[in-house]
Amino acid sequence: MNEKKFDLGERFVDLAASIATFCHDLSNDFTGQYYGNQLLRSAGSAALNFGEAQGTNTNKDFVYRATITLRELKESRVNLKILKKINYGNEGVCMGLLDEVEQLIKITATVIKRKK
Repeated sequence: MNEKKFDLGERFVDLAASIATFCHDLSNDFTGQYYGNQLLRSAGSAALNFGEAQGTNTNKDFVYRATITLRELKESRVNLKILKKINYGNEGVCMGLLDEVEQLIKITATVIKRKK
């Protein structure tokens, strides 16, 4: 039986990659570019900051980086909700991304609480 190892860092990388693909397919008008660029930055920042958090030496440093990660995830969530509301991008993909962002928000918040 092949059990898939739970790798939170890989989930962040997968989210950033999936959002990059999603944004690539957005309209090339001002709205698509604006929200797409912002979503790329926030999702990418969440992944990068989580990666930095994994390399910290103290719980205080970890909590600081993980808190930035959480803030970026929440920004990504709002951005995806806006795009969904204005019917930009593939709705099914957007819903899947929203679900993953919600899960990562809950996981990250729990990790932060446990480290404090």
